[in-house]
Amino acid sequence: MGALDEEHFHAELENGLKADFLNLGIEQQPQNLAIQNAVRVLLEGLGENINREGIKKTPLRVAKALLYATKGYKESAKEIIHSALFPEAGLDNAVGHAGGVGGLVIVRDLDLFSYCESCLLPIQVKCHVGYVPSGQRVVGLSKLSRVADVYAKQLQHPQRLANEICSALQQGIKPAGVAVVLHCLHINFPNLESFLIDPNHQGWVKIMVHSGSGVFEDENADIWSDFLSLLKLRGTDVSQMKESPEQCWCPSQSPSNAKFSSKIESPNQEMVSAAASILMSMGEDPLRKELVGTPSRFLKWFMNFQTTHLGMKLNGFSCDGTDSLKVNGDVSQNKEHMCSELNLSLWSQCEHHLLPFYGVVHIGYFPVEGFKPIGKSLLQSIVYFYGFKLQVQERLTKQIAETATSLLGEDVMVVVEANHTCMISRGIEKIGSSTATIAVLGRFATDSAARAKFLQSIPNSSSGGSLLH
Repeated sequence: MGALDEEHFHAELENGLKADFLNLGIEQQPQNLAIQNAVRVLLEGLGENINREGIKKTPLRVAKALLYATKGYKESAKEIIHSALFPEAGLDNAVGHAGGVGGLVIVRDLDLFSYCESCLLPIQVKCHVGYVPSGQRVVGLSKLSRVADVYAKQLQHPQRLANEICSALQQGIKPAGVAVVLHCLHINFPNLESFLIDPNHQGWVKIMVHSGSGVFEDENADIWSDFLSLLKLRGTDVSQMKESPEQCWCPSQSPSNAKFSSKIESPNQEMVSAAASILMSMGEDPLRKELVGTPSRFLKWFMNFQTTHLGMKLNGFSCDGTDSLKVNGDVSQNKEHMCSELNLSLWSQCEHHLLPFYGVVHIGYFPVEGFKPIGKSLLQSIVYFYGFKLQVQERLTKQIAETATSLLGEDVMVVVEANHTCMISRGIEKIGSSTATIAVLGRFATDSAARAKFLQSIPNSSSGGSLLH
C-alpha cells in the first residue's frame, strides 16, 4: 500500500529475523504459484511492466492475500465447535431458565471481510449471532466468531453466508435455536464513464439479511423481538430485513449499471482463463453456476485500470499535456485569500494487492492575482484521471498536487484520505482504519500557519470510513 517498494523493508526486524523468513515455503505452494502466474497475465493485459518496482512482487502479494482471504475452504466449523463445547448444569428446556425462552446468548458486532462470488470485489460484514442453549451445552463465545469467519473466508453471497453460519452452529451445538443477522456492504466501484456522468454515484450497496433455526424458524416468534432489541434494532420486522432485491445485491449484475457502456478495451481470452484459474486455486469450482460469469464480471472492473487509452480532454483540460495551462510565473500572488475544494471523490486500485481503495481529496491553494475560478468538476477530473490507474496513495497525492499547480498556481496543498481494502483483507485485518497523505508545494511548504489553516478546514470523518460502524 505504501509508495516504497517492499524490498526496502527487508531489513532485520527487532528480533534479528528477516521478514521473509516468517513466510518461508508459502511462495512455493502450488496454489500460490498458480495465482502468481495468473496475476502476471492480468497485469500484462493491462499493459503494465511486470518488472517495474512496486509491481514485480504484486503477483506474490496478491496470491498471499487471496489464499488468506479464502482460507475458510480448508477449515472445519465442526471441529472448531466441538473443541469448545462445555457442560453447564441447569440448562434445560424449562420456561424461564437459561436455555429456555429467556436464555439467549448473543455475540454482537463481529467484523467480517469476504469476497463477492459474482465479481470478486470486497464485502464488509457486521455479524450478530445468537443461540438458545439446551441439553446442558454451551460453546466458547470466541468460537461463534471463528465459525462465522470460516464461512466469510470463502466467496460468498450474503444470504448464503447467513444460512451457512446458522446451520453450522445448529448442527454443532444442538441448541434450542440459532439466529444470525448480517449487515453487508458491497463496494460499488464506478467505471470510467459513470464516475463523471453520474455525480451522485452511490459507492456502496447495503443489505441486511437474517437466518434462523429451531425456535427462531418462526419469524413472528417473540424471541426474535428479544434478539433484535438486544441488537438495538427495536421495531425491526424480521421478514422485511432484506432491504435490497436479492438479484441486485452485486452491482456488477444491477440493471442500473447497464446504462453505462464502457469504451475500454475488452479482456482477451487469456485473461479470462487466468481469472478462472484463480478461482480454482482458491478452492472453488469455476463451473459452479454462481461463478460461471464471475471472471468476466471481475475483468470488466479490472480493465478500468489499463495504462493506455486513458488520455482525457475534459473542459479543455488534457491530462496528457498541461503545460499550456501553467500560470505565468511573474503574476503577483494573493497573500491572504486561501481557496479550497473539499471532498472530491476518489476511487483507485492498490498496485501492490490489486484491491480497491477509496476516499476523498482536499485541495487548498492561494490563487494568483487575476485568477479566474475553475469549476470543481475540473479538479475532480484530475483526481479521477490519476485514480483510474494502478496506484499507491503517496504517489497519487503527489501527482494530483503537481498537476493542480498547472491550473491554480504554485501554492498548492493536497490532502488525500482513503480507506484501503488491503488493510482488512489480509492477516492484518485493521477494519475501520484509514490513511491520510499530504503534498505541499510553494508557500505551503514553508508556511506552517497556512498548512494549519487548511487542515482545520477539512471536515471530520470525510473519508467515508467503514460504513458498518
